[in-house]
Order: sequence, then C-alpha cells, then structure tokens
Amino acid sequence: MTSTAFGPAELLHRLRARAAASAVSPVTHVEQVPAREGRTAPWPEWTGPGVRDAFSTQGITAPWEHQAAAATLAWEGTHVVLATGTASGKSLAYQLPALSALATDPRATVLYLSPTKALAADQLRALNRLGIDGVRPATYDGDTPREEREWIRQHSRFLLTNPDMLHHSLLPGHGRWGVFLRRLRYVIIDECHTYRGVFGSHVAHVLRRLRRATARYGASPTFVLASATSGDPAGSASRLTGVPVTAVTADASPRAAVTFALWEPPLLEDHSAEDASPVRRSALRETADLLTDSVVNGIRTLAFIRSRRGAEVVASLARQSLDEAVPGLGERVAAYRGGYLREDRRALERALLSGELLGLASTNALELGVDLAGLDAVLICGYPGTRASLWQQAGRAGRSGGEALAVLVARDDPLDTYLVHHPEAVFGRPVEATVLDPGNPYVLGPQLCCAASEAPITDADLELFGDPAPAIVEQLAAEGVLRRRPSGWYWTHRGRPEVDLRGTGGAPVAVVEAATGRLLGTVDHGSSHSMLHPGAVHLHQGVSYVVDDLDLEDSIALVHQEEPDWTTHARDVTNLSVVNVRSYVDAGPVGLFLGDVDVTNQVVSYQRRRLGSGEVIDTRPLDLPVRELRTVAVWFTVSPQALAAAGIEPGEFPGALHAAEHAGIGLLPLIATCDRWDIGGLSTANHADTEAPTVFVYDGHPGGAGFAERAYGAAAEWLRATREAIASCGCESGCPSCVQSPKCGNGNNPLNKQDAVRVLDTVLAAIN
Repeated sequence: MTSTAFGPAELLHRLRARAAASAVSPVTHVEQVPAREGRTAPWPEWTGPGVRDAFSTQGITAPWEHQAAAATLAWEGTHVVLATGTASGKSLAYQLPALSALATDPRATVLYLSPTKALAADQLRALNRLGIDGVRPATYDGDTPREEREWIRQHSRFLLTNPDMLHHSLLPGHGRWGVFLRRLRYVIIDECHTYRGVFGSHVAHVLRRLRRATARYGASPTFVLASATSGDPAGSASRLTGVPVTAVTADASPRAAVTFALWEPPLLEDHSAEDASPVRRSALRETADLLTDSVVNGIRTLAFIRSRRGAEVVASLARQSLDEAVPGLGERVAAYRGGYLREDRRALERALLSGELLGLASTNALELGVDLAGLDAVLICGYPGTRASLWQQAGRAGRSGGEALAVLVARDDPLDTYLVHHPEAVFGRPVEATVLDPGNPYVLGPQLCCAASEAPITDADLELFGDPAPAIVEQLAAEGVLRRRPSGWYWTHRGRPEVDLRGTGGAPVAVVEAATGRLLGTVDHGSSHSMLHPGAVHLHQGVSYVVDDLDLEDSIALVHQEEPDWTTHARDVTNLSVVNVRSYVDAGPVGLFLGDVDVTNQVVSYQRRRLGSGEVIDTRPLDLPVRELRTVAVWFTVSPQALAAAGIEPGEFPGALHAAEHAGIGLLPLIATCDRWDIGGLSTANHADTEAPTVFVYDGHPGGAGFAERAYGAAAEWLRATREAIASCGCESGCPSCVQSPKCGNGNNPLNKQDAVRVLDTVLAAIN
C-alpha cells in the first residue's frame, strides 16, 4: 500500500508549488484543526463476553465514552442518536447493543438501514470480520440475487438494507417477513443526517409504516441512529422516526490533526475582451491538476466532485496528465459515482481499499462511513452544500491515525466565493440542522396510500402519521383512492401505489449504447431532460457518448460513442403563479412572503460550447414536454418607488432583480441543508400576482422540501450574506462568483450587479 513520508504541511506546500507563479496565492486560508486525545470507558456490564472478545480481536480493547453512553441507552430501550465526528466509531455504538441482544436471545433480529449500498456492503464486511456465531448478517438490496433472498428472509438475523428496499419489498411483503418483524429488537439508521428534504420526508413515513408493521406483530424495536455532527440532532431524529430520541453528542474519540486549506482557482489571464466578466480557472480542472500532483507524489487522495459528470471529467483529465508524465500511471486513478453497475462499483471499492488505486474522483457516494483507511488527502471540488457534508468529506483523510490534508477548491459560484473569503462561516459555526417536512401533502398522501395497501389504516394509525393525516385520508377517500370501512381505510386499487422516495420524478433513465445494446448506467428521471436530451454529450468512465434519442415513456436514452470538441448545456423557460400565502411580513415598501406556488418549466434548447474556451458554437431547439410543479416558495416584493429612491432606473429593474435572485439561490445553502440544484428561482419587474417587482425562490420538489420555510425564517441572515457576496466580489459587472448562475435558463441576461446590491440594501433596511 503506497503512502507518504511527509505531513500535511509538506503536502500543501507541494500542491501550492504549481501555482507559485500566480500573482495571487490560490490559498485564501489555512485552518489547523488540532489533534485530540481519546477518552475510553469500561465495557458496559451487560456486554456479552463473546461480543467483547470479538471486538478485542479487532484491536478494540475498550469503547470510547460516547460509544458506551449511546450503547447503554439503546440497551435500556431508549431511542438514541449518536451525532459525533467522522471516524469517531459510531458503528461500535450500535453494533454493541445489537450484537449483545442477538447473543442473549437466539431468536432476536436487527434491521440496519443505510442510504447507500456501498455503506451497507462496508458494514457487512465489518460484521463478518467480527465472526460472532449465529448472527448471519446479510445485505438485502436491489443487487441481491433472487435465489438468495429467500434464504436471507428465513435465516439472517442482522439484515442490512436501505429505505428503498424497506419501502418496495419488506413492508409490502410484511406477511413473509412476519417472523423477522415479530422478533425485531433494534432498528439502526446509519448516516441519518442524509435523510433531508423530500427524500427525508418520505423516509420519515417509511419508518412510521415500519413501526406500524412491527406493532401488528407484537414488537416495539428501539431506534438507534448515527449522524454526522449536526444542529439539533435529537429534534431531527425525532422528526425522522416519530418517537422521542435522546442525543449523545460529546465526541470522546481521538482525532488526528487536520490541515484544512481553502483554495480559490486563479483568474484566467487570456480573458482579454474589455467588456468580458473575469473568469476563473475551472474548479474541475484545478481539482484534476491537484489530484494529478498528489498521485505523482505518492499521496493517496480522494477527490469529491459535486456531479456525476464532474467526477468523470476530473478522473479523465487526471489520467491524461498522469500518462503524459509517467506512461501507465493514469491507471492508478478512476471515477466512482452512482449509476454504475454493481460489479463496477465493487471492483473500484476493492481497488481503493487494496491501494491499487492511488486517486479516486468520486461523487458523494463515498462521503459516508465507508472505511477508507490509509488516505492522506481529500480534495473537495466545490462546497458540498452543508457544513455537515464538508466535514464528513474532509474526515475521509487520515483515518489510519496519521495527520491529514483537506482542500476545499472553490467553484466560480457565489457561495463558494463567499466561504473562501469568510473562513469564519466554515470553521467558526455549528453545522446545520437537517431540514425535512413529513407534513408535506405530496409526501404524506402517497405514503398513506402505501400504508393502506399494506393493511387498513385505523384511527390509531392516523396519530402515527401526524396532525395533517386525517384531512389527507378524507381527501384520498373523496378521490376514490381509499375506501372507508368500519375496520379502517382500504386501498382500492389492485396494484401497489407507485411512490418515488427520492423525489426524482420517475423511474431512472437507462443509458444504452445503441450499436451494442450495452447498458452503460442510469440517470435519475428529474435530470434526464437536461442531461440526456437528443444531442447531449454524456460521459461514462472517461468515454464520451452523444445521445441519439430520449424515450421518456420507456425511460431509455440511446447513445453512440463520439469524442466531440464541444460540450452541451440545456436552456429552459420557467413560469410561476402564486396559489396562496401562508405567512407574510409587511415592511412598508417591502413585503416578505411564504406560500404555495405553481411552477411550469420546459427545457427548450441547448447550447454547444467549444471545449477549453467555452465559446458558444450554436443554440439548437428541443421538443420536450412541459413539467408542472406545485411547491413552496419564499419571495420578496419591492415597490417601484423604493427602487427608484435607491437609484435604480426602471429599465434596470429586470437586471437588478435577476442578479439578486441568482445570488440568493447561491447563498441559501449557507442557512439550509440544500444545494442550489434543490431550489429554483424567478424574478420579474412586475409579476401578475404581486403587482410589484418580485424575486421568488422555490423548492424544486412537489409540495416543498422545507428549504423555503428555512429561508423565510432566516431571511435577514440569508439576504445579508447574499448582499455581502455580491458587494465584495472584485468583478466590474457580475461574474460566476457573484451573480451569474450555471443553471440560468436565460443565459445570465440581463444582470446588473451594482443595482442588485441596492435592491438588497432596500429590502434589508425594511425587514431588519
């Protein structure tokens, strides 16, 4: 296994060496996170000797204090969430009571839920290493062969699965799982902070359906949750499970020292047009070069990339550069992302664990608790959306106990730019609370249908699903979806309800090579219009394909291999109407609102842009269906008189509001657990429903995801940071670091940076 002989300071020095010629250092801040000594506790008295011995053989002679505290609460039947840092040993905290229960009661069972297959596979390896007799751990997911499923159902006592399989298989087939559910002692929910937004809201009801099913079989399992450090972990865990949860947050594990650098790519020098906005070097290119330098120096490095396409690009660029430096060295770097086939994912995981791979460009599929021992450095290409995710990703380095280096490479984006120049927003603040809304009717209604299809819903069940449930059930009955009988509400259809837990809008779209029929991978339905439209360039394992046809009805995109010298960028048109206002603040010339809105969106064309220069070659029309969305929005209005008083000419209203909208979307992840791709926006100089200049920001999911409510509640903090991000940017007229958006359907036109600051000054003066 390759490793390095120098520490993080030297690693950073070597990475900075390439940028030494730049007039401005790319490193805007270096934070030294000190090492911490661990504090152990005695093994709890209730721990079985066989379980204690199994951990001892793995080199664990005593638990950390937080592990023992959480494990004891769980053993005593208290629902508990352990919210501590990366590599703090959360696994032992839930394995200890679960395995002790299985050892004490040979009939007991345990259910483990993880958000990713990779994490469940890692947990299975850990349980098998412990080698405790009679546990028979097994993963049960979409990759499990059908011939194995019956054996698992009958014999496994420690079942590792995910919310999707619980929703699609276990709960609908609860009769076949009756023995397992009757004996269920613990439900372990790993990395529970990832269950946010619409996905988290769906999972909250899946867990309520699980509680309902176990109660039918006479069981009342204890919930044990593991989370990254987060704001209000007990409250978030209680919303997720529907039961009171006690939090353990005092991290007693040892921590290696971390050198954490904030890195801003330099401005491109050849951007010479007088009226052109300054453009920074691509964060993808910068990360690829840093990954290349790391591998050349023998530094085992994991690069986290925001998108699947980006992970492919970074891996491809790094491989090319490495092969130019040392032929064959490019084989030591690979991409890892969702959408790969099972055998490809497993091969990459083995290669990373064995040290065969020195560098990996991954989406957040490897952010979670997969044990990646021996990594020296982590590169984070773009702020991952929340401080919780940032520290999770940074914590992947140094897991073998050595010092570590983490580098956040800023994208040309308002939030990234703000953070690298305001390190106190990264290092001086607690992490966010997880945002989810189980009361969302677009989530609750379908979940009640699922519950009714599993067993009739009784009045007592309605209490389980929350205050809005009775009204939603009556509405479903009026629509003929449910039927009331003396014993409860019944599902009226023959088949099961079709519910998409992850809010992607439908079944994943299969990407198929037309000439061979080979399945390359999948893309979520919600992204297919922009990523797989006819003519789109699609990357897979560093190979470029061009889409020939997108069949939305059958969820298939046909592609052919091609290496064009251009990239594609979809453009769309959005319209919005106000349905109702939930809450508002009347601040004279300014109004701040929260309410329900109808949004229509259509991808209408795409641009082809030259590789390298980004020059627009042409714009080509598309014929794709309109998408309709009822969701929750936050918006503010400003009277024309107030804008004029601020020095904004009527002809500049659209550009001022548009720029403020873009920056507001970019900065919202600072206060809510979302990223800019979870939300959308619209601005207009005179909206038909508000009859005033208006900026809307809305959740990109049916019924909302809780982000707009968070923005409304913290509007002053959010808009103040937005104003600061625009005003402090060094560009003349607006750039991707402040008011330009990578997802703008209007090609970032019109935009007026200076007037956007005046708009926000006017709003803040009124609402403060």
